Amino acid sequence: MNKFYITAAIPYVNGAPHIGHALEFLQTDVLARYYRLILGGDNVRMLTGADENSLKNVQAAEKEGITVEELCNRNSKKFQDLITSLNASFDIFQRSTSQNHLLASQKLWKLCEKNGDIYKKKYTGLYCVGCEQFYTKDELTPEGLCPEHLTKPQDVSEENYFFKLSKYQSQIQKLIESDKLKIIPQKRKNEVLSFVKSGLDDFSISRTAARAKNWGVPVPNDPSQIMYVWFDALNVYQSGIGFGTEEKNYKKWWPADVHLIGKGIIRFHAVYWIGILLSAHLQLPKSIFVHGYITIDGQKMSKSLGNVIDPVDLVKKYGVDPVRYYLLREIPTVSDGDFSERRFKELYNADLANNLGNLVSRVAKLCEQSKLKFNKNDSNKFEKNKKIEQFEISSALEEIWKKISEINEYIDKNKPWSLIKENKKEELQAVLNYSVDHILNIANQLEPFLPSTSEAIEKQLKGPDIKSEKPLFPRIV
Repeated sequence: MNKFYITAAIPYVNGAPHIGHALEFLQTDVLARYYRLILGGDNVRMLTGADENSLKNVQAAEKEGITVEELCNRNSKKFQDLITSLNASFDIFQRSTSQNHLLASQKLWKLCEKNGDIYKKKYTGLYCVGCEQFYTKDELTPEGLCPEHLTKPQDVSEENYFFKLSKYQSQIQKLIESDKLKIIPQKRKNEVLSFVKSGLDDFSISRTAARAKNWGVPVPNDPSQIMYVWFDALNVYQSGIGFGTEEKNYKKWWPADVHLIGKGIIRFHAVYWIGILLSAHLQLPKSIFVHGYITIDGQKMSKSLGNVIDPVDLVKKYGVDPVRYYLLREIPTVSDGDFSERRFKELYNADLANNLGNLVSRVAKLCEQSKLKFNKNDSNKFEKNKKIEQFEISSALEEIWKKISEINEYIDKNKPWSLIKENKKEELQAVLNYSVDHILNIANQLEPFLPSTSEAIEKQLKGPDIKSEKPLFPRIV
């Protein structure tokens, strides 16, 4: 591997970001930061953006009495502000209303059209605006509701362009079964295979300009039609690195090494997107990593319940690395997890204040009291971490915390405070050198997860004179 290109999903901007977006941005950030340390920063790119061409954005703007452009500008900035507040190191934030994205999406359309995979027909179906997706009756709940949003889909009849997805069923199935297109975890791979084997239908890839309120990417040579939002939104992964506009840059980074997404949009990424790329004769992403959802105090996150957590407010209240730690450690990486402020405080005090923070504080204090000199050990080169490479982010953090506990136990066993009193300088130097060296190694391994904390520890313990400073994580009372 000589480059690493990772994408987070492109969120709709009909509303403000929530804690689920923060989870995905942070998981993506850990992987990007890790590979920058392994491959060098110039060989890694991390992308997200804003899905601005959806009908739900049009409806949200109408409800507020503002233009769609105003809504998209305001809410896209909120997502960018979230990225900044989380210290997430995205290289590219690609908005789907940008001119280079329009050109890229029209190019993609023409490539599929050239291959004979786009045709026009009249269609009637059940459409969920929230999902921007047509459903068959058997895919709805027993009450006839969208399974994702639990709202009644609209009856839609119009003449649209369709994509010949059925043509690629066998090819997509083989790609997934062979892991040429790797879907992680296995549970999600099995779900996608089951869907593919049940039979793939051609799907609508345009909307009438009238129903789309003339908002979106126009279909080439047919101004009466606007591209279906998922056809153009998925192409953000390509347009953001130069597809159709900067071919040299595009060829350097494509294909994506990882699309990191939530479980609700797996069908679009693992089936529809793959069919479109096959049709256009473009390279396929190497892997699709799928995470779960966050519940709040055991309940589904919902505006009507008033339990939507604003991650920016959370960062302002507790600090960025405590928020990063909770979401990356407490939320299972591949399944659903729960957020509660009570549990947040418990984990903060136990793991950050008592365990890591106290370890750094007491070692620094002992070093200061010893009046000894310490050299930073440059052998703390960042090590490869198989758990991160296998997307086991929560488990990787757990391993680091085991090392923190081991150093705490080592200090308790060797009692350097007694060695100071007994003036046993040689033994004391050995114990403190060992402790400092291992804490610096832990700081090194923490860099992808808690970058600010990692930097603060290295700065405090770099020597030659180590001083006691204010706690990294003051206890929450």
